[in-house]
Amino acid sequence: MNKAELENLAAIRIKEAEVLLAADCYQGAYYLAGYALECTLKACIAKQVKAFDFPNKRLANDSYTHNLANLLVTAGLKQELSEQEKQSKAFRSNWATVIEWSEESRYESVITKQEAHNLFTAIIDNESGVLPWLKKYL
Repeated sequence: MNKAELENLAAIRIKEAEVLLAADCYQGAYYLAGYALECTLKACIAKQVKAFDFPNKRLANDSYTHNLANLLVTAGLKQELSEQEKQSKAFRSNWATVIEWSEESRYESVITKQEAHNLFTAIIDNESGVLPWLKKYL
């Protein structure tokens, strides 16, 4: 999967999450919203790989995770995150919400409307959302 495919998949998943949230399907909305962010982080990592370069084994291995905080580090964005958190209390709060997501949420049978809404908003908010911030590094 390449960077463009990951970006496209992220856009699809966030749209699906929005549809599910509107349909009161909170479990699916929660899972897919987080998955969209995971795809975006992986697209940021893919940007580091140049065509015809022999793959860096550590970068490749570290990319095969669903942990958003670890993916952020692998994408080389830890310092940028720290700076953004210092600049914006709202962004800091949104990141705190986002890193609570886990791929294990796909097995959760109880995700509240508030939890799903909070995650979705933390991801997409135009002013302080994690997704608009990450898109600067694609």
